[in-house]
Amino acid sequence: VIALGITITGVKVPLGYIQTTTENCESIKGLLKNLIKRNLQYENGLFVIIDGSKGMKKAVEETFGKYAIIQRCQWHKRENVVSYLNDKEQDRYRGKLQRAYDEPEYAVAKQRLLEIRDELKRINRSAANLLEEGFEETLSLHRLGLVSELGGTFTTTNLIENLNSQLAKYLRKVKYWINADMKARWVAVALLESERKMRRINQFKKLPLLRTALQSELKIKQRKAA
Repeated sequence: VIALGITITGVKVPLGYIQTTTENCESIKGLLKNLIKRNLQYENGLFVIIDGSKGMKKAVEETFGKYAIIQRCQWHKRENVVSYLNDKEQDRYRGKLQRAYDEPEYAVAKQRLLEIRDELKRINRSAANLLEEGFEETLSLHRLGLVSELGGTFTTTNLIENLNSQLAKYLRKVKYWINADMKARWVAVALLESERKMRRINQFKKLPLLRTALQSELKIKQRKAA
């Protein structure tokens, strides 16, 4: 599990990692608390993008509390929902869900998704229930009013998936892992090498808008530097 940060200037920074599963809340809380000890600034608000892991969600909520807004990955939600359907219905509803998420206005996107949920109730109750679970968290950026500006970057976990693919280029060269220490060292080196090649995110000049929207939503006053 890797924590990847984005600075206000759009720079990607691997913050830390831990050998665990995404459902292990206590281990992930340990990772996040370690970041705070290392001076991670979160009191001005964090926008945290995760997949559908309940353990990760719980860890973020218990560590950062009122200072974080969670954005659930729309790609994971969409693919998990359509996985309950047959091939023909998968193509149809994958498109419908994506078009709903592409709507820039929160109210419109929400209404489209609710309509899809109601349709799914008639053909596959499990798919409808899954769409409803964590529903609002897939629309966090919509609620902040910044889908047009930052939706291409901050509505999915593509940033971390891209980092994982970079790590794989280094780690797949090892055919035999002697022990956990060896694996940890290789991951650390791979992260450092990957960081050197990272580019700033698209539309990084819009990030101050996200900071302002976060603080407004969370009712946080901007802390002034001494």
